[in-house]
Amino acid sequence: MSNLKVFRVRSGQATEISGAFVGVERELQRLIEANMEAMLGIRFLATEYRTGRHGGRIDSLGLDENGTPVIVEYKRSRDQNVISQGLSYLWWLHDHHHEFESLTREKLGDQATREIDWSAPRIVCVAGAFTRHDTVAVEMIGHRIDLVTYRVFQDLLTLQLIASASGGRTSPRGETSGAACAASLAPKSVLQYLDESSQDLKEVYADLDELLLSHQDVLKEPQLHYIAYRRIMNVATVRVQPRNRLLVVNLRLDPETVVLREGFLRDMRGLGALGIRDGVEVRIGSREDLARATDLIQQSIAAV
Repeated sequence: MSNLKVFRVRSGQATEISGAFVGVERELQRLIEANMEAMLGIRFLATEYRTGRHGGRIDSLGLDENGTPVIVEYKRSRDQNVISQGLSYLWWLHDHHHEFESLTREKLGDQATREIDWSAPRIVCVAGAFTRHDTVAVEMIGHRIDLVTYRVFQDLLTLQLIASASGGRTSPRGETSGAACAASLAPKSVLQYLDESSQDLKEVYADLDELLLSHQDVLKEPQLHYIAYRRIMNVATVRVQPRNRLLVVNLRLDPETVVLREGFLRDMRGLGALGIRDGVEVRIGSREDLARATDLIQQSIAAV
């Protein structure tokens, strides 16, 4: 975060505002838990969750916008134990699917519980700073881990994703991959639908993929039903409809700020879309459609 500078500008005069850590770690935790969906794209489930005989308490438990269980751990400044703590609690989570699902049902309802994706639970570590060794270590560990730094600038809080590892995944929705009959009954993945698409649609997707990844800090994470592009939160999700020769792209935009067009732009508020809720949906079937959607895609990326 040392490269981030914040200035107050008054009458053309810029004055730098110095960043600081919170006074106590619990203050940071309370602030993020109260605003977790807005800040991290994670629906809050529980705080200081006891892990029983496993030992310890998980700072925060949540469910992200892709239906993935998330453990969030906080450190006021820099602490080498935050990653190892998260990994310890991840071990507990792998053995307590039913307990997590019961908590989700209690807090968010049956629909959210049915959408839980156990293929790759996440750890999010929020701290004042991380070392270079931390950022290298998360790439080697083999689990999904995000390292997020924060700073407080008077009444402003900044969050910055400085490292993210996609880790390994089991088969979709967390099922084991050994049983051939189970695999034959599994729904097709978005990558399978893309593979079945026409060459023209594949080329449009390649252009869309290049546009989204032209921003260096945007990450690409294939889910079962869609491909997610994210920073701290998703900036776009892409579904493939080969029969209709369409890419269905959900963007993190306020529908009130765009001109909706039937057959091209749709208001998704209240429709329960997984990945990005309450945004807009864009239907892209050609390079001309992609050109029309480019400004909207750029706005969605800039919004996160």
